[in-house]
Amino acid sequence: MTSPEFGLGAIGQISVTVHDVDRAAAFYRDVLGLAFLFRYPGMAFFDCAGVRLYLTSHAGDAMHTSILYYRVDDIGDAVGQLEARGVVFDQGPRLAHRDARHELWLAFFRDSEGNTLALMSEVPL
Repeated sequence: MTSPEFGLGAIGQISVTVHDVDRAAAFYRDVLGLAFLFRYPGMAFFDCAGVRLYLTSHAGDAMHTSILYYRVDDIGDAVGQLEARGVVFDQGPRLAHRDARHELWLAFFRDSEGNTLALMSEVPL
């Protein structure tokens, strides 16, 4: 029997499959500036403000991953900072949604393994 009050909430960990864990770990640590937690063979873990990012190697040619959206206050500044570190954006800051509360701005780029990542900024009106 399930409780009507039950509901999932906070995400504890997100897994991203990569071709080369060492190369990806260096990108997430040195380029994106994520806080490194620990390593195991074929795995690396980072802290993203309380959500753990788990990088793991894949076997085979097909690679599927989720898009990670990193929340930033100033998307223009964040894009500039990452571009200064060598990140090339597939799509620069673009207004994705506007409602009575805020505008949602998104920018998309790829990690060292070809996975799509994004910046998101909710700007109050």
